[in-house]
Amino acid sequence: MPFTTCDRTKKVDIRMGSGQAGMEPRTLVQNFDEMVKKYGDRPALHQKVIGKGEKAVDTPWTTWTWSEYRNNADSFAKALISIGFEKHDVINILGFNAPEWFFSSFGAILAGGIGAGIYATNGEESCKYISDHSEAKVVVVEGIKQLEKYYDIASDLTNLKALVVYGSDTVPDDAKDKTSIPVYSFEEFLKLGTSVLDEDLKSRSDAVEASEVSTLIYTSGTTGPPKAAMITHDNLTWTSSTMLSYAFPKPLGPDDHFISFLPLSHIAAQALDMHCAMASGAQVWFAQPDALKGSLGATLKEVRPTVFFGVPRVWEKIYDKMQMVAKATTGIKKKIGSWAKSKSTEHWENHQFGGSMKSPTFYGLSSKILLKIHCALGLDRCMLCLVSAAPIDVKILKYFASINIPIVECFGQSECTGPHLSNTLTDWKIGSCGRPLPGTVTKIDPETGELQYSGRHIFAGYMGMEDITNEAVDSEGFLHSGDVVKIDECNREGMEGPSGFVTITGRIKEIIITAGGENIPPVLIEENIKDALPALSNCMVIGDKRKFLSILFCLQVEIDEEGVPSNKLTGLSLDTSKKIGSKAITSDDAKMCELWKAHLDEGLKVANSKATSRAQNVAKWTLHTTDFTEKTGELTPTLKLKRKVTEEIHDTIIEAMYA
Repeated sequence: MPFTTCDRTKKVDIRMGSGQAGMEPRTLVQNFDEMVKKYGDRPALHQKVIGKGEKAVDTPWTTWTWSEYRNNADSFAKALISIGFEKHDVINILGFNAPEWFFSSFGAILAGGIGAGIYATNGEESCKYISDHSEAKVVVVEGIKQLEKYYDIASDLTNLKALVVYGSDTVPDDAKDKTSIPVYSFEEFLKLGTSVLDEDLKSRSDAVEASEVSTLIYTSGTTGPPKAAMITHDNLTWTSSTMLSYAFPKPLGPDDHFISFLPLSHIAAQALDMHCAMASGAQVWFAQPDALKGSLGATLKEVRPTVFFGVPRVWEKIYDKMQMVAKATTGIKKKIGSWAKSKSTEHWENHQFGGSMKSPTFYGLSSKILLKIHCALGLDRCMLCLVSAAPIDVKILKYFASINIPIVECFGQSECTGPHLSNTLTDWKIGSCGRPLPGTVTKIDPETGELQYSGRHIFAGYMGMEDITNEAVDSEGFLHSGDVVKIDECNREGMEGPSGFVTITGRIKEIIITAGGENIPPVLIEENIKDALPALSNCMVIGDKRKFLSILFCLQVEIDEEGVPSNKLTGLSLDTSKKIGSKAITSDDAKMCELWKAHLDEGLKVANSKATSRAQNVAKWTLHTTDFTEKTGELTPTLKLKRKVTEEIHDTIIEAMYA
C-alpha cells in the first residue's frame, strides 16, 4: 500500500520503526477516552463571553470539564448521525476559536467523519470553494455575520444538509428564510441527536482506525487555490506525543494552561490547542475574537499560561511595546534593568548548543528582577514559549532571551502535521529551527539544498489531487518541503540521516533568478534590511528575470479593528520620524521627506554591506503608502507573504523602479 493517497476514504500505511516511531498506533477517540477516564471531573475548556460595555475582568469564565467536553462532542456526533452523516463525511467549521469549534471537530471524528476548518477571514467565494471541494455535509459558523456568507452559495453546495450557528442563542427567522438549507442554532442542532442510541454512536467511534483521515487542513494558498492536506489519526496522535516528550521541559498535565487564539483552521493551533491538550489533559482558555487586535495582553495576564505559542507577528508586537517602555525608563531603574538583561543574555548564550551550560554570577538575582516584566506580560509561570509558521528576526529572539524569556523556534508544515524541526530549552541554537523530531528521517538534496523528510507525521496526501501529491511526496515516502536549508554537523545519536540544527534560507519557489542567472534567496536579504531599519513593518525584494534587485518598503502604520491599514505612522516608525528630525506623521509624508529618504538609503546601505555577493545588493527602493495585510491581499491568514500576488497588486510602483 502506498504511503499517501488522494482519497479520504482510504486507509494509509503506517510506517513503523524504532524508538518513538515504533509507538503503537492510536486514534483520537482513544486519546479522548483516556482523558475522560483520567481527568473527567477536572477542567478542560474555559471561555468568557464579553457583552458590550462590559470589562473582561468583570466577566466570569465558563468552564467545561473533560466529561462535559465529551458529552457535548457526543451530542454533536449524534446530531450528525441523525441527519444521515456517514463514515468519512466532512463538516466545515468557520469562526473564531470557541468550545463549539472543539465540540464540532471531535463530534465529526466520533461519528467516523472528518473536520475541516475555514479561516474566519475567508470571503464568500473561498468558503464556497472549500465547502464544495470537501463535499461538506454540515457547515458550522460563528454568528450571523459568518452565516451570511452562505446565503447565496448554499444552494450550489449539493452535499450540504445543515448550517449550524454558534455564538448566538437564537437564529433570526429571516436568516432561515434566506437559504433553502436548514439553519440551526448550536443548541437546536444538538437536540436533533436525542433519538440516536449511545450504542450506535459507540459503534461508529469504535470502528475508527488510526490509519484513517481525521482532519483536512486547507493550505494558505500562497501559490494557488488551497489544497486539502489529509491528516490521519496516527499523524496527530504520534506527532502530539512525540512533540510533548521531545520539546517540552516537563510532562504536561491537568495543571497546565494554553491560550487558544490563533486560527484553528491552521495545523499549528490545532495540533497544540486541540491535540497536545487532548494527549496531556492540559486546560485550554479561549481568548477574545479581537485577541490579535489588542485584547490578547489582558487574557495573558489573567490566564498566565504555562505554555504559549505565537506566530512571529505576535512576538514582534510584544517586542515593539517593550521597546517603547524601555525608552520611557530612565535613571537607576534603567541601569538595574540593563544589568539584569546582561546577566540573562550571558546565561542563554551559555545555554546555546555547545556552550558552557553555566549561569553567570548573580543570574538568580537578575531573574528575580526580570520576573516583574514576566508578570506584566502574563508569562510569569510560562515554562515554554514557542514560535513558528513564518521566519522570525533573530533580534526578537535575542531580546526575549535578554529578559529571561527564551523562545523556542520550530519548523513545520501542514503536510507533516505541524512540527518537523524544533529547538528545546536544553538543545537549541538561536536563529535555527532546531533538530528533526525523534523517529523521523531527514535528508538534504545535494543539488538544490531542499529539506526532505519522512516519518509518521507525513500526511496522507492532498485530497483529490494525485499528481500534486506525487510531486510533494516521493516513492520512498519523503516529503519535499520546498524549503532551502543549511544543516550543521551537530548530529544526535540514534538518528537516521543528518540530525543537526537546521536553518531555513529560502523557498525554492521564492528563489529569485535575476536576468544574469544569479539565484537570490529574498528572505535573508529582507531580514538584514528589517534589522537595519526597525521602523519597517514589512518589505519585499523584487528582481526575478530583472537586471537588478529592488525592494518595496512598508513602515509601521495604524491598522483598524477590521484589519485595514491606514497611512498613519505608529510605533517605531513614528519614533524614527522624531529621531531623524522629520515632521512626517504619515507614510505619505515620509515618502516626500528628504530626511526619511536619507534614513532609508543609509539603512539599505548597511544591509547591502552584509550581502554575501554583489548580486544580492538591492539597488532601488520605493515606499508603499501603507502596509501589507491579509485584508489588502498581500498576506495569508498566517501572515506569510504572497509574493506573486503582491507583485501584481503593486505592479505600477514596482515597474516605476525599473523604468
